[in-house]
Amino acid sequence: MTVLHTAHEVEELCAAGAALYERALREGHVHADQAGEAPCLMDFGLLHPAVEDLSVLEPVAPAVALHRLLRISGKRIADERRREDRLTTVFEPLMRITGRWTAPTETPAITVLSGTGQINQAITEAMSEATREILSIQTSAGRAGGRQEASEVVALPRDQAFLDRGGRIRVLYQHTLRHSPSVLARYEQLRGDVEARSLDELTDRLFAIDGAVAFLPANKDGTLALRVRHPALVGYFVTTFERFWRLATPMYPVAVQPPSLNGVTPRQQAIAGLLVEGHTDAVIAERLGLNVRTARVHIARLATLLGSESRAQLGYLIGRSGILDDREQ
Repeated sequence: MTVLHTAHEVEELCAAGAALYERALREGHVHADQAGEAPCLMDFGLLHPAVEDLSVLEPVAPAVALHRLLRISGKRIADERRREDRLTTVFEPLMRITGRWTAPTETPAITVLSGTGQINQAITEAMSEATREILSIQTSAGRAGGRQEASEVVALPRDQAFLDRGGRIRVLYQHTLRHSPSVLARYEQLRGDVEARSLDELTDRLFAIDGAVAFLPANKDGTLALRVRHPALVGYFVTTFERFWRLATPMYPVAVQPPSLNGVTPRQQAIAGLLVEGHTDAVIAERLGLNVRTARVHIARLATLLGSESRAQLGYLIGRSGILDDREQ
């Protein structure tokens, strides 16, 4: 019979959680499926996905976990004195277990963050210490009632606090979002040195903070993220952002409308380039942030403009038209 897990505080570590954590400390890891009976271990940060294999959970050293929890509780000293004593009681026997299988105690170069709450908390902590510049790549707008909308509630105050300290924020979007009401409304609420530009195609989402730490997705639905502190990797991300930035079109605070060339819009030029490469409608739509129906409307307009009667002929006519030559210039 399956026993339902009852919510509890970390100082009241449940029997299932204590047993699984002890096993992870002794064996070096447990499989993610085994954490279902004790989800509290992930919530409390006692287990985390391994960088090499996200289906494997590794234990955080008890001393490291204890230090982090005590630091948080220290902010509420008046109410948390008794809780600190109980935490120590829980972790003292665990700290006597050999730590040769635990993660290193120094700050890791790459950390896997699990869950939007933990991801947002990590970004907020990094931004609270930042003083210079935040670089961000955003590839989707918030959806009503969705995870992104909830994240915006957290993001706006922390962005404004950073701007109030004299920091600078630069953001890259896909062209499909340059007129998005939710995106533009966000910038109307911020005061400070903020600039946004757009491109047809971008990499996945990215946050680079003061050139010291970066955050990027580790899965498709955004429930896992990587926190990267390795200087070479963070430097690579910053350089990539800067190269995109130089190619991008300003959209905030002053928007610049990309010019049409020979009656072909910039969006249609981007689609033409992907058509010549042989991509399907679905791939073209995904790469440019469009739905398939909109992509097909643009393809049909290109065919009409160039007098094409078939997909194969359209690629040939695009090559002859000079559309892509104009785009490279």
